[in-house]
Amino acid sequence: MRSEVWLQPDDPFPLEKYWQGWVVAYGGDLSPTRLIDAYRKGIFPWYSEGEPIRWCSPDPRAVLPAHLLHIPQRLWREWKKKTFLITADTSFQQVIQACAKTPRKWEDGTWITSDIQESYIRLHELGYAHSVECWKDNTLVGGLYGIQLGPLFVGESMFYHISNASKIAFLALCGFSLLNGIKLIDCQVFSEHLEQFGVFPVPRKKYLSWLKVNIPEHLSTNYWSLDMGKVHKVLSNLKK
Repeated sequence: MRSEVWLQPDDPFPLEKYWQGWVVAYGGDLSPTRLIDAYRKGIFPWYSEGEPIRWCSPDPRAVLPAHLLHIPQRLWREWKKKTFLITADTSFQQVIQACAKTPRKWEDGTWITSDIQESYIRLHELGYAHSVECWKDNTLVGGLYGIQLGPLFVGESMFYHISNASKIAFLALCGFSLLNGIKLIDCQVFSEHLEQFGVFPVPRKKYLSWLKVNIPEHLSTNYWSLDMGKVHKVLSNLKK
């Protein structure tokens, strides 16, 4: 019989052996300490406005080792056109708000609640959460955001207002990762859309084992800065 785990603010997450399905626990809070502890354990919040906080850990997990990035030929041609100005950590709040507001064909509403936005903006201020932005004519037209824990980047959401803008942001993220020691990009839930980049599913147990071995106790925090010349070069070498 399943029994739901409800967390008080100071309660730890249940041990992995007690997890049942994707949902690990409910309740608790969205404090920076709680969120970083969750990501260390392979857990993240996923719920809708008006619902209690739901802590999830998908099985299988969708991952991309940065060096295994596959760049579709059509997208590579778009990348080389340099249609967009690409930046990082210049407009985190705009990106997360756009991710929350941009309609998606396969979703009704958004899980990026007002509380989530506030909490992740705080994580950005602390140097844990980061964004990649695509601009055209001084207008933000695409981007993504997520959490970095040392060699891990956990992608949370992306959006686009112009075709390919979010995909170009993802390529920039991968290039930045290759240049800055991020070994694994966690895309959370597998989809055919992600598969085109080389993303593949792994058992949750294997993902959690990787976290235990690779996430350092002390996490460095700083704002990202993109050197697009270096990003383009490292992606070009990967594409060869």
